[in-house]
Amino acid sequence: MAKTTSRKPAKAAKKTTIKRPAAKPVLLSGGNPQIAKGDGDAPVQAYIAAMPDWKRDVGRQLDVLVVRTVPGVRKAVKWNSPFYGAPDQDGWFLSFHCFTKYVKVTFFRGTSLRPVPSGESKHKEVRYLDVYQDVPLDEAQFTSWVKHASQLPGERL
Repeated sequence: MAKTTSRKPAKAAKKTTIKRPAAKPVLLSGGNPQIAKGDGDAPVQAYIAAMPDWKRDVGRQLDVLVVRTVPGVRKAVKWNSPFYGAPDQDGWFLSFHCFTKYVKVTFFRGTSLRPVPSGESKHKEVRYLDVYQDVPLDEAQFTSWVKHASQLPGERL
């Protein structure tokens, strides 16, 4: 009878992984962070974390107010900007973007809001709200606009 021998598999060499610091996002013109597009909260939080200086606090404030006002809000980053959509609709009701001296909030159906946000657009229904460093955001007015905007048909982009 032939004797069989069993061989144990050789132990795999231990892999050493080198942890490299995460690369800082590139800031585009006006200090707008270049963040890969993606759905969900994570890319939006990455965008906000990469916003420069005082604009980061504005981004956090806007995000908190939208989340508090629209439970279950959908989020995404597209075209290097965070987008917010109503949970039960396709499309988007709000976005924001960094510029050199302000953060521009876009209401895609802004002409339907009351009062209408002051920033005009070349697009018929779009209105803007520019948030500057030393001018406090009117949270009551902003949340009123967000609530109303989230109930309107979303903009499909």
